[in-house]
Amino acid sequence: MPASPAQQGIWLTERLGLAREAFHMPVRISFDRIDAEALSRAVDAVTRRHRTLSARLVERGGQVVLEPADREARLELVDASADAIGGLEKRLAEETARPFDLETGPLARFTLYHGPGGAAELLVVAHHAVFDGNSKDILVADLATAYGEALSGATPTLPGPPAPAPALIPAPAAPDLVRRAADRYGPRWAAATEPVLPGAPRATTAAGPGEAVGHRLDAAGRAALDAAARETGVTVFEFVLAALHALLRRYGGEAVPVSVPLSTRTPEQAGELGPFVNELPVHAPTGLPAEAPFADHARAVRAELRGGYPFRTVPFGTAVGGLTPRIGLAPVSLGYRRRTDREPRFAGTDARTDWAVYNRTARNTLHLQAVETTDGIDFSLQYDPSVLAPETAQRIAGHYTTLLAAAVADPDTAVDALPLLDAAEHHLVTEAWNDTARAYPADRTALDLVRAQAAATPEAVAVTAGGTHLTYRRLIARADDLAQALTAAGIRPGDLVGLHLDRTADLPAALLAVHAAGAAYLPLDPGYPAERLAFVLADSGAALLLTDGEPAPEVAAAAPAVLRLADARGGGEAVRTEPGNVAYVLYTSGSTGRPKGVAVGHRALVNLLTSFADRLGSGAGDVWLGLTSLSFDISGLELWLPLVTGGRLVVAAGGLAVDGAGLRALVAGEGVTHVQATPSGWRVLLAGGPVPGGVTALVGGEALPLPLARELRAAVGRLFNVYGPTETTVWSTCAEVAAEPESVGIGRPIANTRAYVLDGRRRPVPVGVAGELYLGGDGVAEGYLGRPELTAERFVTDPFGGPGDRLYRTGDLAAWTAGGELAFLGRIDDQVKIRGHRIELGEIEAALLEHPAVAEAATAVHEENPGEPFLAGYLVPAPGTAAPAPAELREHLLRTLPGYMIPQRFLTLERLPLTPNGKLDRRALPVPPRETPAATDPGQAPGDALDEVTATVLRIWSEVLDLPDLGPDEDLFDLGGHSLTIIQISARIRAALGVELAFDVFFDVPTPAGIAAAVREHL
Repeated sequence: MPASPAQQGIWLTERLGLAREAFHMPVRISFDRIDAEALSRAVDAVTRRHRTLSARLVERGGQVVLEPADREARLELVDASADAIGGLEKRLAEETARPFDLETGPLARFTLYHGPGGAAELLVVAHHAVFDGNSKDILVADLATAYGEALSGATPTLPGPPAPAPALIPAPAAPDLVRRAADRYGPRWAAATEPVLPGAPRATTAAGPGEAVGHRLDAAGRAALDAAARETGVTVFEFVLAALHALLRRYGGEAVPVSVPLSTRTPEQAGELGPFVNELPVHAPTGLPAEAPFADHARAVRAELRGGYPFRTVPFGTAVGGLTPRIGLAPVSLGYRRRTDREPRFAGTDARTDWAVYNRTARNTLHLQAVETTDGIDFSLQYDPSVLAPETAQRIAGHYTTLLAAAVADPDTAVDALPLLDAAEHHLVTEAWNDTARAYPADRTALDLVRAQAAATPEAVAVTAGGTHLTYRRLIARADDLAQALTAAGIRPGDLVGLHLDRTADLPAALLAVHAAGAAYLPLDPGYPAERLAFVLADSGAALLLTDGEPAPEVAAAAPAVLRLADARGGGEAVRTEPGNVAYVLYTSGSTGRPKGVAVGHRALVNLLTSFADRLGSGAGDVWLGLTSLSFDISGLELWLPLVTGGRLVVAAGGLAVDGAGLRALVAGEGVTHVQATPSGWRVLLAGGPVPGGVTALVGGEALPLPLARELRAAVGRLFNVYGPTETTVWSTCAEVAAEPESVGIGRPIANTRAYVLDGRRRPVPVGVAGELYLGGDGVAEGYLGRPELTAERFVTDPFGGPGDRLYRTGDLAAWTAGGELAFLGRIDDQVKIRGHRIELGEIEAALLEHPAVAEAATAVHEENPGEPFLAGYLVPAPGTAAPAPAELREHLLRTLPGYMIPQRFLTLERLPLTPNGKLDRRALPVPPRETPAATDPGQAPGDALDEVTATVLRIWSEVLDLPDLGPDEDLFDLGGHSLTIIQISARIRAALGVELAFDVFFDVPTPAGIAAAVREHL
């Protein structure tokens, strides 16, 4: 008889090699004793009653049909009496996984394993082509009935004749019903997003080896769930489904569908075996506010589920075009079965049926199977271990259990307020991984530490700048002279001094001098625009501008007083710099365009310096390159750390930061041991030639791409990836990069620093889940200068610390890894949405950089027409290579990224635009022009007639789709194509042209022209 749409889809998926054992549906019955002869006769009776068990599924002339196999399904006997328990379980697993051949059949296997003492295990494995969940109940009940009759000596008979063939074939859905199903599901499916799962970079619907995590809800828990569901006005199944949707939402999913199998059985099919199910997506409810109670959420899920019931007989691929074959319709699915009836009884023996034997295959990324029994509910979280690590799956199961229990306890709790973490995971992410308390000289300033070094090694060289060398003794003397000049000029403790200085030996002396005068310094790089410098001076309230040249008139005019180094004279009195005072104020760009001053205290600076001195082992004899502009906060580490540890600071001259060869020569000539730079800065240095061996490299300021990390790690002695905003004093986390890195993270918090990844309610998110990164501890700045409202917004009370403790909201996305390190996921405001999909630009850039001809990459979102944003990709070719064509780049990206993450336009640049601090200036990326259409084949004029193969393929498409006047470039799925049409088109091509096409070709090139080209390759 003709196969049903479900069987056609199963057959096609098997032909494409996508199924593995996902379609194997096992049932296991354990007997205390068994009469094998009676059981064999019972099996024969069952297979006579249910003829499809002994069928095969084949394609005849473009139609998939069920027909009798050459042999019937019969009971096979296996002696397992000598097997240990583990050996028997291995045999059962192997038999469950043994492939079916749909072309030959039969589509069911019955195997009885005789054990010691007369016990036995019956394993029934049926293929989903003729079986579903309810079929298990029917088969076991029929088998028990037939066995009882056979045991008594009678010929087993089963009640009721088989249903006639027409009753087993669902009638095609009415066109109006299909249209209404398309109207319902089409927009929802187009707007659906992939689930965000802990530690899973990408979800999948492909089948692969699977594992499972089990949990049982006991009778008391089941009773509480029943009561909560009744109170909410939903069924237990709907409550469980709503909890799964709530979990996906809490993980960060916005429009994630959960697919569920819905029964399509008619009254005539009630006692029949077969795949009488249709998997349909239940989309997340929309429009509910974050504070909506779970009960409202559950009722909205119920409405969404039941709104799909009228379409349960419409194959989803018929309603929504372009659906590729898959085992699981969506990456996350839920199966729910009720087994509250009395278990079938096998005469003369005690029998226990395992209804949920796992076939060890992941049908998608995550499948939650729930079986409701009279004394509880068995949950099985089945997952793909190639996507989710076992410990991650355990955590997901725990999160679901915790959330479900909280929802049961109080359905009026807001979905976003339901807990996810158990006590152990909460302790891990808030305390264990933040155990960073270390002793450091919190009662001293950086100046105190430098003075101590000068007292210990006064004649050691402290600073090299050009041809100038300052010993520690001369450095301190110069700083004290400048400090006296500052106090003579009216500077008092707590004042702010603007530093408008070139990169000479006087630069570090001036930093020390400001602190020696009890003041804080304000960096003003002479290379910055005068207008910005004037604004910063005026906004900061700086008391004086210290300069070694002539500032622009508007800069000088903004300063209350100007002191030139050439005019600086002593005469002031020494003061004590208090550790509790501000050390410096550094202005950063604001999201509104108005720069804001960050006030950093002495204790924060000393904690940073002592922490990195320990982490890097930096000390006397080490030489640091002072490369970065003073107006970029990371300069604080490279300027101060060598001086507080007895090392030497080499100040790079202005302009050298973009001169790779000159920079390399300086590093080699001065014996530099430590270099800190942004990724862009490191690219400049690497372009100048090999880095001198043994250098310790620090990279920060922006994300470190994996290809650059690999190149840099091979070139230096040690490599550290560091992260931190200005508001938490330069660097807050640190990770040493392994010799051959597979990934690059930002590591763990440095000493006396705490890191939290929190959700919108400032609660810890689970391990592996993205959230906003908050930083606390001794590195947190004092706040924004003169901006109390902004300070209150970004510097918030630490809910995990003591009174007065504060956290800084970084605005960065991060996630804890299973190993307790932080993964940086980009800026929250760099996260964009294209056609309903949430996209991290950094992920696309990282994939672009994997292309061997791409040296640098960036992405941006532009919008030429309102409401029509598009992705743009930018690249700088690797030296000596030509820029890859857009088509080549798209092909490269499609190997690792989904289609919606592929830029629509590309632009090749000589260099990426950078901010003055050396970071990517994404706002300066130009809008790429539209690509010029590719030229047509010069051998065929536009008006030439189609070749014979293409014309034949077009005719076949028109016949199968019942659509006249098709063009050679029309998409099969846009025209409503699905698995049945592919089977029919393929069969007609085979008959007309003698070519057997693999079915996956139709998904790779779903146009008549593409299929015709594939046919010509086989002619």
